[in-house]
Amino acid sequence: MFRPLMLAGALSAASATAAFAADMIEKVSPHPVSVTIDRLAEAVTGAGATVFARVDHGAGAASVEMELGASELLIFGNPKLGTPAMQDAASAGLDLPLRVLAYADNEGVVRVLYHDPASLAATHGVPTDANYIQMMTGALDKLTSKAVAED
Repeated sequence: MFRPLMLAGALSAASATAAFAADMIEKVSPHPVSVTIDRLAEAVTGAGATVFARVDHGAGAASVEMELGASELLIFGNPKLGTPAMQDAASAGLDLPLRVLAYADNEGVVRVLYHDPASLAATHGVPTDANYIQMMTGALDKLTSKAVAED
């Protein structure tokens, strides 16, 4: 009886991990983490959106005498896109504004990661064909592509 429960728990955890990974989009950056986030912030403001916050997870870890590789999160958005999503489902505010994480993995590869905006539809019940979902998807792709472009 104990083994089936353990197996069910393991399968549930594996399913959760697969589901978690399925709604993530990842790109590789040739730039260091801080430069990648600088470039992303510049692309965001250049597109007329607002940067709300920049979180340096590595600095946070260092402040409590713990080690963490380079890892920064940029939180940004455009109320013209986010507000309609929250009008359709107030709970979408939990996942808005948009967030992009850049971090260096164990091999030193800088990865840029964000949730596919289509996950808003699945998570919050907003219409899958909503114009703002397509616009967020296009904007995130364009902005992160600028951040990771080799110049």
